[in-house]
Amino acid sequence: MASMAPTSGGQYHWVSEFAPHNVQKPLSYIVGWCCCLGWIAGVPSCCVQLAGMVQGLILLVNPNANVGELWQATLLLYCFLLMAVGFNIFCAQHLPLAEGVLLCVHVFGFFVFLLTFWIMADHAPASKVFTEFNDGGGWGSQGLSCLVGLSTPVWCFIGPDAGAHMSEELKDSSLQLPKAMMWATVLNGVLGITMLITFCFCITDLPTLLESDSSFPIVQVLQNATGSVAASCVLGALLVVLIFFSTVTTVASASRQIWAFSRDQGFPFSSWIRVVAPKYEIPVNALLVCLGVSLIISAINFGSDVAFNAVVGVSNAALSFSYIVSIGCIRLKRFRGEVLLPARWSLGRYGALINDISLAFLAVVFVFSFFPTDPLSGAKSWAQDFNWAIVIFGATCLLASAYYALQGRRLYVAPVSLVKNE
Repeated sequence: MASMAPTSGGQYHWVSEFAPHNVQKPLSYIVGWCCCLGWIAGVPSCCVQLAGMVQGLILLVNPNANVGELWQATLLLYCFLLMAVGFNIFCAQHLPLAEGVLLCVHVFGFFVFLLTFWIMADHAPASKVFTEFNDGGGWGSQGLSCLVGLSTPVWCFIGPDAGAHMSEELKDSSLQLPKAMMWATVLNGVLGITMLITFCFCITDLPTLLESDSSFPIVQVLQNATGSVAASCVLGALLVVLIFFSTVTTVASASRQIWAFSRDQGFPFSSWIRVVAPKYEIPVNALLVCLGVSLIISAINFGSDVAFNAVVGVSNAALSFSYIVSIGCIRLKRFRGEVLLPARWSLGRYGALINDISLAFLAVVFVFSFFPTDPLSGAKSWAQDFNWAIVIFGATCLLASAYYALQGRRLYVAPVSLVKNE
């Protein structure tokens, strides 16, 4: 799809292109809202990782430091959020260079961490790593516990459409974009599995690790491996830098998604949001919208980290839904034998099979995005552990539907109509 129609709109544009004619416009409109929700919610979820890492490193240096309060984490989150948006506004022209440098740092850091864990850490036996399972949530079933725990690993893979939202700023995007998306997934998948297995070997005592002062086990594992606070802080700082620039690119993708949808009159005040500042040659207003909504979402963390995690967790559900609809539309065209748009890069004869596998997996991910981490029992548990992601996702879909019925259907310009006019 990225090769057939390389556009900043991404999924909602593809739905408009490939969906059945009678539902093209309303379906692409709902998907557009979900895409924006998913990407905007992903921004504070990246920032909270940064805040947690910094708090963990501070506690490593000074275990008695009073830095574990929610308001402190939220203020740190705000700092990183402002820095990421600021970089996108004032240093946008340097983003390609920064990403190139960070790619080298990423590969270098991978081998530094890998060698540190292999050489310096104590290791658990292979039988424990590969055959021992832990139902920490108390679901009573290893399979169900595994499915409920999908949200975290899926969060690492969510957002392969990030490059698509930058496609209008790329050269030869119909070929280079899908190649970059595939190679990024393959290479990072191989590196990720290697690091995951290595990290699991370094977990010799899981209960003790989970009870450590840091909310990020990686900090304690680094300390256990190196035996040095200074070395652990250096390696931890390397992670902070990498996650920060990941946040920068997340903000860039989110703003381009907002800008593309407002360009098609998908939002209220679209005429203001879609403005591209001549001075910076980027959609500054879309960046400000991303910043404003992210600040509001992050304010929830002042009161409850559980509610905040549910809010940012909706990113998985919203983006998964957009992928399901997009892939489902093109799979329907394949099933009907309809002619697809020409593509310079394709999945060949395996395209339909890959579509089917993707839809099956994404359906599972979407459903379990709304599960709480622990089974709910009793009023207190419902109040503390309920996953509010389903409420937020449902409310967004209802809001989008209501606005579409009242005004959006008159103002929204479905991308396929522009393509047909051209």
